[in-house]
Formats: sequence, C-alpha cells, structure tokens
Amino acid sequence: MSHTHRLFDIVKAIARFIPRLPTFLLANIRLKRARGSDIGSTGLSLQQVAQRYPERTFLKFEGVTYSYAEFNRWVNQLAHAFASQGVGRGDCVALMFENSPEQLACVFAVNKLGATAGMMNYKQRDSVLAHSISIIQPKLFVVGDDCADALASLPNLPNNLLDGVPCLSMESSPSPGWLDLTALAGNMPDSNLAVTETIQLQETCFYVFTSGTTGMPKSAAMTHLRWYKAGIGFGRMALRLRADDVHYCCLPLYHNTALSASLSTVIATASTLALARRFRVSEFWQDIREHGATSFVYIGELCRYLLNQPVAPDDKAHQVRAVLGNGLRAEVWDRFQNRFGIPYIYELYGASEGNIGFVNVFNLKRTVGFSPMRFAVVRFDYEKEQPIVDTRGFMLRVQKGDVGLLLAEISKNTPFDGYTNNQDASSAKVLRGVFKPGDAWFHTGDLVRDQGFRHIAFIDRVGDTFRWKSENVATTQVEAEIQTLQEINEAVVYGVQVPHTEGRAGMVSLSIRQGLEFDPVQFYRNLKDRLPDYAIPLFVRLRQGYHDTTATLKIKKTELKQQGFRIQDGQEPIYVLVNREQGYQPLDAGILERIQDGELRF
Repeated sequence: MSHTHRLFDIVKAIARFIPRLPTFLLANIRLKRARGSDIGSTGLSLQQVAQRYPERTFLKFEGVTYSYAEFNRWVNQLAHAFASQGVGRGDCVALMFENSPEQLACVFAVNKLGATAGMMNYKQRDSVLAHSISIIQPKLFVVGDDCADALASLPNLPNNLLDGVPCLSMESSPSPGWLDLTALAGNMPDSNLAVTETIQLQETCFYVFTSGTTGMPKSAAMTHLRWYKAGIGFGRMALRLRADDVHYCCLPLYHNTALSASLSTVIATASTLALARRFRVSEFWQDIREHGATSFVYIGELCRYLLNQPVAPDDKAHQVRAVLGNGLRAEVWDRFQNRFGIPYIYELYGASEGNIGFVNVFNLKRTVGFSPMRFAVVRFDYEKEQPIVDTRGFMLRVQKGDVGLLLAEISKNTPFDGYTNNQDASSAKVLRGVFKPGDAWFHTGDLVRDQGFRHIAFIDRVGDTFRWKSENVATTQVEAEIQTLQEINEAVVYGVQVPHTEGRAGMVSLSIRQGLEFDPVQFYRNLKDRLPDYAIPLFVRLRQGYHDTTATLKIKKTELKQQGFRIQDGQEPIYVLVNREQGYQPLDAGILERIQDGELRF
C-alpha cells in the first residue's frame, strides 16, 4: 500500500461498510455517551449478560465449558471469599496465573467488590517480581497452579514484600501457611453482591504491567470505562460478534490485548470465549477448529510464526472470518491473509497506559485504522528525540503522508490514568501547551505516518528510529525489507553508537532459516537493491534460533543494543561493512580496534 490512503480506496471501503453503518453509528453513540460517573464495571457487565442469557456458553477451556450463569455464580462465591478476607473497594488483589478459568473468575470477583486486580506476570522472578509487587502493594496474593515457584524466589531478597500479606492458592494442596481459596469459596453464597451495583466506570479495575523491554516494568491503571469502551469499539464496531460466535484467545490474560480487547469484546457481544493456556504454534489451527472459532486475537509476531510453519492442505479449513490484534507487519499482511483465507483483519493500536485507540474498521490493508478520538501527528526531531516547535513554542502538525509523533488529547472523555505509584513517569507522558496555552496531550512515544482520512500507520517507537548520515532510519521498515529475503527467518534492526561518529549506525541481528546458509556478500547485494545507502546496516550479528521475546512476543531489543558489536569468544559471529565493493566481512579484533581508534570511517 502507498504511504497514504487514496480517496478511491476510502470510497470503496465505505461502500462495503454501508450495510454495517447503523450498527457502527449506534456503537459510536454509546462510546460518546459513556461517562466515568456512570454505574458500570466488568463484574456488572458479566452479571447483566448472565441474567439475560443464563444458559449461553461463556467460556471453553481444555474440554470444559461454562455457561454465563454458572460462571457468574462461581465469581460471586469467590467475591464473597475475598470479602471475608477483608478485601474492599479500592484494595488491590494480586493474581498470578497462567491462562485459566480460575484466573478469569478471580479477576471478575475482585472487580465485583470494587477492588483492583493486579495482573502479575508469572514469568517474573526475584528483583523484577519484587519491584512489581512493591508498585501495586496488594492486600491479598492469589496464585494458580504451577506459579508458586515464582513467589519462592522472593525470600532470597533482603525484604520479603509479602510479609503480612495472606497468600491464597486454588490448588488442592496449598503451600504451608497458605489459604485454600477453592475450599473457602465453596462455603460461600453464590448470590450477586450489592456493592457491584454501586461501582462507577471511572474506578480502576486492573493494574497491567508493561513488558519491561526498556527497564523495570511499570504498572498502568486500567479503568472500567476503558474496558467498557474497548468492548464496544472492538466487539461491536469491528468484529461484530454475534451470539453464536466463538472468539479464540491464546495470549496471556495479564496483557491488555487479551484482557481488554478479547475479554471485553466477548462480554459486550454476549458471545463465547475459547481460551488457551498459552500460544503453541504447532497446535494453533487445531485449537481453532476444535473450538469452532470464528475470530481470534493476535499480537506481535504470532502471525509470522504461523506463516513460518510448513504449508498444509488444511490451512484454510476453519471458520475464522475476522481477526483482531496489533503488530501485524506490513510485509506479511498479504501473505498471512491469503494463505489462511481470512476476510477481515482488524489491526488496532493502543497502549495499556494510553488514552486513545485506533482500529481498522474499514478493513483496509497495512493500517492500524481509524480513531474517532482527537489526536495529532506532530513533527519530530529524531536526534534530540523531542517534538519540533515554532517560534511561539507550539508544535507543528505533519503533512498527510509524513511521519511524526502521535499525540492524543487528554480530556474528560479521554482521561490519562497514568502509572501506579509513579508520578514522575506519569507526568513525563503529559505534554502541555501543545497547540494553545493550557491544553494537555498524551505523549504516546510512537512514530506514525498520517495516512489521511483519520487513519495512521505505525512506524516505530521513539528511540528505535535512529539518525545516520543526516537521515532518519525506521527500524521496522528496514526489517520489513530484510525479511523478504528467502534465507532470513527473523531480522531485528537497531542503532548502535560507533566511536568518533555522529548519530547511530544500523545493526541487524539475523536468524537464518534451517537448512539455509548466510552468504555475507550476497546479503549485501540484496540489501543494496532494496535499501538506500544510509539505511543499510553496517553490522550484522548471526543468531542461533529465534530472538528472546517477552511473553507478548515483543523482541528484547534493549539487550541487543547493549551488546552492540562487541566480539565475544564462542558467541554469535558478527560481520561489518567496511568496503561496499566487497560486502560484509567478519569483524575481527584488528578491525574492531581500528573502529574504536577512529581509523575506520563509515
């Protein structure tokens, strides 16, 4: 697709969209009318669907199904159990689970009390886990099967943050001193709680942790209002799920895409959630078929992992008509859609701590879509990593087709909830006096292209795009070109500092497909035909297997940047582009010394 949308593309998309227009407009009205002071919550939403459609299937998980009514009764028992332990409105209950019905039930139960569910990453250990616990300061800590070993790492730290905090387990044989939540809840009534009818949408329902790819994780506060709006926007305006639809989710529920985009979508449409414990690429389509899924949620590299599997005759043997998610790269969009026969791709944009969302409601290609909220794409200085301002100190909007920093207006209807117990980090995300004195805008930290017609395309994170030879290099665009090469399984591009030079030089870490070899000379020739000189990486690292990722499939670039082009004996080989006539050559100690001394100029 070109950098911008043509009017012809939009007109065709709108023509296809016209039958959906009444539903879209009604949903948009509901979005605009929703106020933080309104009564509503995740728990109340579940409760209302259970009252209207008690026998309808809510959840499928590993051969077990739950109707809305029986799941709501289970949630009520858990809520009464938490209340018996002193949990009340405004408290936090930490939940550490793999995806499971127990995790979902605990989330709703906590929210029914007006308390906040702290969604812990069960892969965290030691100081990282201690940091996360210190942020949310839970009143209770509930642990699911196979997650107790994470907590076992805490006693090795100077201060055990859980001293005096009751730990509850849903296992039949909890650890010594822990409470058996299953037994406790089994003795509780299954009636709805009066407090649930008093909770307002503006109250906090979840603490969701950032991935920690650039340091220690931060906790973002999610409100019932944002969760409610996500269900309308993604469930009714995009996916348009119906009563007989089954939505499949294999992403971790401690991540916002699963917790909000998937869960809220299902509740908002009174459809069915098919939940997997985790993403398994070899079992994905089998799961889809067994559950009869008609939609699923994706994130990051999941779609590319599916594409890397051998082509199978039953690739299109499923009932999926639409998918929802973020991070589907432009270079795999068409291949993924065509190979698996998926009619609608609703790419979305949003952040756990952000106050704006985009979704590809018109089903265009290679775009995160449209947003009815107020936003701006402003000119950005890549070297100073800050917006460009005019003589009055106000920021400047980019022209259609150009790349800039995405900002979202902060208002009563689109508040910025910020990070938990981190005022400095929250304040850093708010820009004031952007276009006029007194206004306030959320700094997304993302560079996007203004595609026109209120659509954008994601380009890069601020800090990932780097400047070299007075040119801006977008890492995602370089990665997209490199990954079109047959031998490349995975490419990660980033900027590295080189002594005695300005800006950052490009470096790429490569994973080569099994059975194929890396030819450094031919690799350079291929890049020369695809990329401008300034965008061709100067350094190449060869990696065995896939790159390390977070639980949400985000590649850990920070570690690669820190390693740079240092030579480590017995580790991954590194190549350098010293002579463009010869192509890449191995980086040895002699060449490295000349680079560090400034003898080699790039």
